[in-house]
Amino acid sequence: MGLNDGEYTLLCELVGRTPSLTELGMYAVMWSEHCGYKYSRPVLAYFKRYKAALEGEGFENAGIVPLDDRWGVTMKVESHNHPSAVEPFQGAATGVGGILRDIFTMGARPIASLNSLRFGPIRDGEAAPAVVARNRYLVEHVVEGIASYGNCVGVPTVGGEVAFHPRYSGNPLVNAMAVGLVELDQVATAEAQGIGSPVLYLGSATGKDGIHGATFASDALGEDNDAKRPNVQIGDPFAEKLLIEATLEALKTGAVQSIQDMGAAGLTCSTVEMSSKGGVGMDVNLDLVPMRESDMTAYELMLSESQERMLAVAYPGREQEVIDVFHKWGVPAVVIGHVTDTGRVRASRFGQVEADIVAKDLTDRCPTYTTPIEEPAYHRAARDFDLDRVPLMDPIVSLPKLLAAPNIASKRWVYQQYDQQVQTQTILGPGAGDAAVIAPRGAKAAFAVKIDGNGRHVYFDPYEGGMGAVAESARNVAVTGARPRAVTDGLNFGNPERPHVYWQFERAVKGIADAAEALGTPVVSGNVSFYNQSDLGEVFPTPLIGMLGILDDAAYALGCQLPEDEAATLVYIAPSPARLPQQGLGASEALAELAGIEDGLPTPVNLKHEAALHVWLPKMAAQGKVRAAHDVSDGGPATALAEMALGRRVHVAADLEPLRLTGQDRDDAVLFAEVPGGVWLAVDSSAVDDVIASAQLAGLTALRAGGSVPAIEAGRLSIGAYEWSLTELTNAYEMALPNLLESCGHGEASS
Repeated sequence: MGLNDGEYTLLCELVGRTPSLTELGMYAVMWSEHCGYKYSRPVLAYFKRYKAALEGEGFENAGIVPLDDRWGVTMKVESHNHPSAVEPFQGAATGVGGILRDIFTMGARPIASLNSLRFGPIRDGEAAPAVVARNRYLVEHVVEGIASYGNCVGVPTVGGEVAFHPRYSGNPLVNAMAVGLVELDQVATAEAQGIGSPVLYLGSATGKDGIHGATFASDALGEDNDAKRPNVQIGDPFAEKLLIEATLEALKTGAVQSIQDMGAAGLTCSTVEMSSKGGVGMDVNLDLVPMRESDMTAYELMLSESQERMLAVAYPGREQEVIDVFHKWGVPAVVIGHVTDTGRVRASRFGQVEADIVAKDLTDRCPTYTTPIEEPAYHRAARDFDLDRVPLMDPIVSLPKLLAAPNIASKRWVYQQYDQQVQTQTILGPGAGDAAVIAPRGAKAAFAVKIDGNGRHVYFDPYEGGMGAVAESARNVAVTGARPRAVTDGLNFGNPERPHVYWQFERAVKGIADAAEALGTPVVSGNVSFYNQSDLGEVFPTPLIGMLGILDDAAYALGCQLPEDEAATLVYIAPSPARLPQQGLGASEALAELAGIEDGLPTPVNLKHEAALHVWLPKMAAQGKVRAAHDVSDGGPATALAEMALGRRVHVAADLEPLRLTGQDRDDAVLFAEVPGGVWLAVDSSAVDDVIASAQLAGLTALRAGGSVPAIEAGRLSIGAYEWSLTELTNAYEMALPNLLESCGHGEASS
């Protein structure tokens, strides 16, 4: 069950006797890392809102950011890593379903989904053939699971990212993010109140799938993965769609006092957390729970993580209103108990009390731990990495190789399987902009949303990597014309009981917290996933940042592709790094992909520069002087400019010298360095002087760097003396993943 001897002794003291099997299971799931955050809670106190919640009224299911005076945007990210490693289709699908429930349980309609995926290598020769085959299988079926659930439930999948590295072989990362819209005066709570109020079970029947899913997620993967398949839930997106509509309609009746989804730990989590948050208790009769198998025990009923289920407290005498709404939608709804003044959760089966425990003991008395941190030798060595021992990388050969690298190449093979336009509110979708832009009906304002992270950067320098993840996701939002406003994070790490992993975690969270504070983008919700390791090793430390930004008007949204119909002048917003180790090539994609070297430090973020960008870019978008904008990240300035031009019939000519930073004496560093803060702009020629002057007033360095002109035939890209065919670059970029994934065949791969 994942409890150690000390934890078992403590829970026996709290219960005052030997616990029943059901009670033991309830403690085990609530005191797992997945639910109890026992290793992460001390470090998460770096986040001001998290610390305030710990010391105050606790948490709701997701964070809310005002869109305007009437509407709020709610967002959350959750991981489903272990289930996806064992059963990729259902693991990924139920990850989508679970995060959507976190949104609509707050009274918000889910209007957008995103995902961030990490897999082991899919190119032959980068791992053993069986490992490569397994990775391809995981990619295929994780994407299929996300598409199947999201497309059927009717929520558009509008953005995301996919990356590959040997460190993710055996333990892929599957993080699902959802965004919803709610009227600010209609936000639902999970805080149970009202002694004697009826407790309602809402949604699909309970089965034996997903039992101990929370503890499964709080342990490392091993050779018994197949035996853990019963820990993976089975999703039904059509049932979820009905549940969404029934829940939102029931909330509008005003008959629901509080509500929460049955996520990790199932009925245990919802009864315990709702009771604890409200300072009340609950008595539930498990005989009344809709179940798929009549012989289910109290233990199974309390711990099952069957999908598409909610728990609600109705106002006394109004429970029938809620039941009628759910029955109208064909969704089961039944009273299974009532709220008490005892502060205890009591569950009975066949007339026998099977659990009787204090709710706050499970939520507030979970032991917390810290591990002595240990700065690993590889980090110290990275500080001393000498770029001079790396031969100069030929730009002509290097740019096509980078564009074909799986981490940079087009992810069209992935996102073309997702419905991006259902609900018809998507202004910018995958490939069209650096972030997705959604224009909700009924509101003039729009919002941009992005999820981003770089495990290699965090591995070599967790603090700077954490800061960089916040800055990168915020910049992606800002270049669409939105002002970054808030963060939801998904923190994916290895075993926190290992000193170097706890060092990675503590330093990364501190970096995220410091950047979020400096940029005015508070962390409003999030998720921690530990024990991401397998027999093949532990994953890169991979914090993922979901960023939300607000546009005053959807008409201001900026895409990232150069216009084809007219000439545009290129303006380069030069980065202003705090310092420039290894000329910006340390821990870069170019160094890994082109030279086969993973070493060095990522370039630190200049938060003053980033904050100025966040204010200035939306102003430029609103003034209509900028035609397109694209930030510089993986692969450096040359890769970013190529991405703006790919698939276009234009000739693009840029100067090399405006891209050169102080200390860069290598052309490959000028072209491919990953220095945070750089942005390419395509500007109307008549507005260039105004844009440059405005940037300078904002404290930014803006440089005229070249231009583009329409071409009758396929065009070319030149940067200084280097020139490439856009047809060649486009083929490299667009065909890399299809060639790898569509040629591998279908069906089960060996594990």
